Amino acid sequence: MKLDAKSILKPTAVLFIICVVVSAALAGTNMLTANRIAQQEAQNAEGSRMIVLPTADSFESQEDGAYYTGLSGSELVGYVFETEASGYGGKVGVMTGIDTEGNITGVVILSHNETPGLGANAQKPDFLNQYLQPAPEGGLSVIKYQAPAEGQIEAMTGATITSTAVTNAVNQAIEQYYSVKGGA
Repeated sequence: MKLDAKSILKPTAVLFIICVVVSAALAGTNMLTANRIAQQEAQNAEGSRMIVLPTADSFESQEDGAYYTGLSGSELVGYVFETEASGYGGKVGVMTGIDTEGNITGVVILSHNETPGLGANAQKPDFLNQYLQPAPEGGLSVIKYQAPAEGQIEAMTGATITSTAVTNAVNQAIEQYYSVKGGA
């Protein structure tokens, strides 16, 4: 088989044109949907804030989004912090609400890549409800195979690393809370 310039350039040019058209279509789709995606993410974040600090009816971003204050009318009712820690499958993003009395009012897993059926169970209410307790200044600790006392979180069976990651993220929120309260 004899190769000449035409037999090489023609398929190459066709492939190049296909790539340009597909890239332009993807770029156009991204431009058309970017605002809608951003709006949806903002709505999801607002909904999560309402879950972790249910006594608030509005939120104000503080320190360029470092945390949010929750307000009921004009009264401060608590704070919302977004933190992350390393889990088994990567970073675990957590949102934590803490009221003005220092009680954890809610925890939501924002993102994770944990093992389905094990670490992904961190999103279940049975696990997350353990965090609804006073926020100790020294943070919470993870325990295994025993009933937890105040300041302790019982690890999920087979997912101790994920349990520790969520607890570490909540502990970061507790640390930020005491930093904000100390400065308030």
